[in-house]
Amino acid sequence: MARKKKTMDGNTAAAHVSYAFTEVAAIYPITPSSNMAEETDAMAARGVKNIFGQTVKVAEMESEAGAAGAVHGSLSAGALTTTYTASQGLLLMIPNMYKIAGELIPSVIHVSARCVSTHALNIFGDHSDVMACRQTGYAMLCSANVQEVMDLGAVAHLSTLKSRVPFLHFFDGFRTSHEIQKIETWDYDDLKSMVDMEDIQAFRARALNPERPVLRGSAENSDIFFQHREACNKYYNDAIATTEMYMDKVNEKLGTDYKLFNYYGAADADRVIVAMGSVCDTIQETVDFLNARGEKVGMIKVHLYRPFSVKHLLDVMPESVKTISVIDRTKEPGSLGEPLYLDVVAALKGSKFENVPVYGGRYGLGSKDTLPAHIIAVYNNMTADAPKQQFTLSIHDDITNLSLDVTETPDTTPAGTTSCKFWGLGSDGTVGANKDSIKIIGDHTDMYAQGYFFYDSKKSGGITVSHLRFGSSPITSTYLINKANFVACHNPSYVTKYDMVQDLVPGGTFLLNCIWTPEELDKQLPAAMKRYIAENDIQFYTINGIKIAEEVGLPGRASTILQSAFFTISGILPVEEAIGYMKEKVVAKFSKKGEAIVNANHAGIERGSQELVKIDVPASWKDAVDEPAELAIPTERPEMKKFVKEILDPVGRLHGDDLPVSTFVDCADGVYPQGSAAFEKRGIAITVPEWDGTKCAQCNLCSMVCPHAVIRPVCLDADEAANTPEGTKMVDHKRTPYKYALIVSTLDCTGCGSCANVCPTKSLTMKPIASQLDEQKVFDALVDVEAKPEVLTNNTIGVQFRKPYLEFSGACAGCGETPYAKLVTQLYGDKMYIANATGCSSIWGGSAPSTPYTVDKKGHGPAWSNSLFEDNAEFGYGMMLAQKQIRERLAMDAQVLLDTAVADKAQAWLDTYENAETNTAAADALIDALKNTAFDGAAADAAADFLKDADYAAKKYQFIFGGDGWAYDIGFGGLDHVIASNEDVNIVVFDTEVYSNTGGQASKATPTGAVAKFAASGKVVKKKDLAQIAMSYGYVYVAQVAMGANAAQCLKAFQEAAAYNGPSIIICYAPCINHGIKMPFNQTEQKKAVAAGYWNLFRYNPALIAEGKNPFSLDSKAPSADYVEFIEGETRYSALKRAFPGKAEELFAIAADNSIEKYNKLAKLVDYYAPDAE
Repeated sequence: MARKKKTMDGNTAAAHVSYAFTEVAAIYPITPSSNMAEETDAMAARGVKNIFGQTVKVAEMESEAGAAGAVHGSLSAGALTTTYTASQGLLLMIPNMYKIAGELIPSVIHVSARCVSTHALNIFGDHSDVMACRQTGYAMLCSANVQEVMDLGAVAHLSTLKSRVPFLHFFDGFRTSHEIQKIETWDYDDLKSMVDMEDIQAFRARALNPERPVLRGSAENSDIFFQHREACNKYYNDAIATTEMYMDKVNEKLGTDYKLFNYYGAADADRVIVAMGSVCDTIQETVDFLNARGEKVGMIKVHLYRPFSVKHLLDVMPESVKTISVIDRTKEPGSLGEPLYLDVVAALKGSKFENVPVYGGRYGLGSKDTLPAHIIAVYNNMTADAPKQQFTLSIHDDITNLSLDVTETPDTTPAGTTSCKFWGLGSDGTVGANKDSIKIIGDHTDMYAQGYFFYDSKKSGGITVSHLRFGSSPITSTYLINKANFVACHNPSYVTKYDMVQDLVPGGTFLLNCIWTPEELDKQLPAAMKRYIAENDIQFYTINGIKIAEEVGLPGRASTILQSAFFTISGILPVEEAIGYMKEKVVAKFSKKGEAIVNANHAGIERGSQELVKIDVPASWKDAVDEPAELAIPTERPEMKKFVKEILDPVGRLHGDDLPVSTFVDCADGVYPQGSAAFEKRGIAITVPEWDGTKCAQCNLCSMVCPHAVIRPVCLDADEAANTPEGTKMVDHKRTPYKYALIVSTLDCTGCGSCANVCPTKSLTMKPIASQLDEQKVFDALVDVEAKPEVLTNNTIGVQFRKPYLEFSGACAGCGETPYAKLVTQLYGDKMYIANATGCSSIWGGSAPSTPYTVDKKGHGPAWSNSLFEDNAEFGYGMMLAQKQIRERLAMDAQVLLDTAVADKAQAWLDTYENAETNTAAADALIDALKNTAFDGAAADAAADFLKDADYAAKKYQFIFGGDGWAYDIGFGGLDHVIASNEDVNIVVFDTEVYSNTGGQASKATPTGAVAKFAASGKVVKKKDLAQIAMSYGYVYVAQVAMGANAAQCLKAFQEAAAYNGPSIIICYAPCINHGIKMPFNQTEQKKAVAAGYWNLFRYNPALIAEGKNPFSLDSKAPSADYVEFIEGETRYSALKRAFPGKAEELFAIAADNSIEKYNKLAKLVDYYAPDAE
């Protein structure tokens, strides 16, 4: 049967096939599965019909646990229901999975298998999540590649209907979920033809219905539960035959050969690997390579993992096998072996293969790349004189010595395959352009095509590497490219950081985006790069995409320009034809952003093809000599020197894969030193601020709004000023005798321009980074100058002279969240705990090896930790309970000491016990006195006990950070409980109005009319009023702030919240890149939002009630700007107007009315809370 071919990723394939069988989808976002739910929602918005002639009813829930509950309920009531998830999300579904399986309700969960957080969060792929589900009773079907996701996804849906056993259909997160391949797609009529409609009617007949009522979910006692549980066995036995039957039906239709276990390799193989998932394609490629040179090896690919069929495994095992290796993509600490290994060993027991040695290995945890070289090592281990019976792949384990050595690194990709790598910067458009490129190649040529995209875990300023392959043969290389025909570098700062050209095969092509002329290249390129280019006959091209992007109106976005250059150089398609396809993609992608953006991209595409420069490589480059390089680590902290040298530096140069296990033995628990981000110095900005002190108002607003703390004011006395580096710019401070300087960490700047845009006197101008590099030495020399007491006022100006304990994070350029977090650290950073919800703030706050929260000269700074997404309020509450309990014991000690010589110190400490602002000095005084006073008896015991935990003596601030997805949705129950506890915790919500970290899905914070993922046709219901809910308790400090609208109100809210001895919650408006705004104008967007009544500023301070004052302050004026005009300036709203103009008009009008109603309610609260006049 001929099917249409389309280029898509694994998540899209899963959504396409599942949509056909689905009536209801209950969804919740989690990386890397979110795209499946997004595509399902988008298909429903487009009106796509399933096989029942309906659009799917899509419901976004508040958590994965909620989604699972909704799936269970919907299934119980008779609708075929699907969900999509991964990692911790899947684990949250486990209780309902037991119920659904126990009740024998047919259903499918599609899982992009992902690592489960342990010592650290990892968002990439392995099987640790699905392996946690082995006992739930779900059948488990594994797909190894994008085509299998499409084909076997159907088998899962068909088999569950027939067998009544629910299915978990899984495939590797990122490697398969995000890999783009040219595949054959199902026609829904073909899928419908394979459905036994009697199975669906039987499913409906078993559903709950008052017209034929039954009881389901009873409570059973020990007398019958066991027997009843065993009654399901026949369904699992039948599920094996059912799955095989539907695989046969698919094979008959498609001419494929899907089996429960597929064997590939020599018929007389002596060595066999058993595996499942995307690694099977790599093994297949390696098997072909080894057998071609005379070896006899094979592979068994596991499709149906649960129920596990011993018979089918034995049927495909070659009679000739002498050794078997089983590799698992998970780790089960303390076990005799990993799950698949143990299953295979048990399956062979009592069979003719009982005496065949079976070795077990681990591979690919957290998406660790597994190459053919590693697979060869597995086959070699089976013939070694002393084989390792338990082993690991692709790492160097120098502690337990389990790793297998690599002895050869052959190129096993099929002949005729072209491999390309593109090095970009997160959010510069490189990944999006390359996704378009691979789809253009796949959809408009006869070639097979594959695209895979590597990201680091920083936000939009991180590194991306796009891996594209295309050729005349099917592409089974499920690993990163290390032998490339074409390499492009889209960010010129990378040339001195990464080994890029070394991946090129001799005669390959290198394209560099830079501002340098051909004559300047000799000076700018490192010697190693020049030598490799010259010695390997590399074809070298440059293009000034930076300049072109500026001129066509796409500053910082040269991706389509460079895409055009790639097609021009590669000749994959006729250039004019390729340009036409690129322009079509631009229209499809950017039309919602307006005609100007489309035209700018079209102009960039034309110029990208025309303005390439072919470089004549000088012969002298072969003799280029490396300059001696010594890693400078300017710190007196020995633990930081060690960390930077052994971990941060190699990881920063993308050599983290080379680090041995021994590097991490001392931090096996996942603990890193604070402050390492200062040593990265990435230099990724195109432009950075230049300061003109003669115009400066010294308002320090630029420092306050800087997302990365790279611009800071300092005051210098005469001696300090005299010893500044040459070229330091200084002016007289306007309010003291000191000199004033505004210093910029050029190499840490991301070039967002927020500082220049808020500057009231335009004393900051964005200039090319190359012109400002000398400013780095000024920053380094002055950054630790002591702040002068005279300038440390408690207003927005004075606070900015304080040290920020959050600096140089991996946040997006122009981030709306980090200015708030940074401000909190300037106020309380040396004595604050931070419990951080998983999300953007945990990624920019703690992505290894970079730690942007830092310490002062005393070694004090924020104690930061991330637990999970859903539990953050409780996590922070637990931190507070621990401090409270320990300090109460110290207070008992202090009571004993009241009858001693240190009575006055003990009393002073007790008097300030609950005041973090004043208690530190009292604690220091008491500790010093205890250390220098002799005691006896009970007093000696009390003093010793106090000193033992002296670092708990000073009252600390407990902060709880997280985004709106956490606070409004998945973590709301915990947040509500914690604020209701009436304990002294400070909650800060970074409200971006979407799930920013997972790509911009709607949350309950998303307002009416906004387009977001999971709300493709606009959010219909209005935003949840979290502030009003919190205020209803009466004893919770509540504030809504927007720094760009009123920085003083923002600062005051934080100061009041911290001073209040009780729970507080501050909701911070944080415009996000997902909104479709120009990020340099983030602060301006906040100001516009408040002026239009879109966001209101207010504070509710219960402490004022006791003083007879009004606790409620409405800090923003009545709206003075047009609400609809404001929202239409953001793509998330204007996109709805373009796609659904009628609906947009209706929803925008409702949203505008809601905003007026909201403001009027707030205005009434001023009177409502006013103290009674007497």
